[in-house]
Amino acid sequence: MKATGIVRRIDDLGRVVIPKEIRRTQLIRVGDPLEIFVTAEGDVVFRKYSPMGELAAMAARYAAALHRSAGVSAVITDRDRIVAASGDVRAAQGRAVSADLARVMETRRPFTAVSDAEAPILCEEFPAPCRAVAPILCHGDLIGCVALTQSADAASVSLITVAAAFFAAQLEE
Repeated sequence: MKATGIVRRIDDLGRVVIPKEIRRTQLIRVGDPLEIFVTAEGDVVFRKYSPMGELAAMAARYAAALHRSAGVSAVITDRDRIVAASGDVRAAQGRAVSADLARVMETRRPFTAVSDAEAPILCEEFPAPCRAVAPILCHGDLIGCVALTQSADAASVSLITVAAAFFAAQLEE
């Protein structure tokens, strides 16, 4: 673990404030769930919880199936990171989503780019354009998205819309 040099006291209700610098660098927003666990050494660790993280293996298989069966490059994300990627964008797996893609997700509506100029980039390190995006919504909450980085014909958009609905259903169980 990396030491920050920041010390906080627990108040009389058992609360502790996570410093703004840490919330900003770790992309922790108001309302985000945090997982709390204790290491073998007795350290208490807070980690940003990602429901899609629990489905990472399934997401990887799903993205690979989209690539094999439809020939599309696809990504499956949580709100902050690329959980699974296939095809030409496979190397983007694990990277942070771009601010543009995050803004498109936040609309909570499917998005199809008419041109590359209006397509949000996938991530800063891998600036492939996202030509279609289907948000994953579970009980009204934005969880992530399924996105295509290649041509977005009607059939491909339908495939990612079904994928988003599938992951939402898995999370609702």
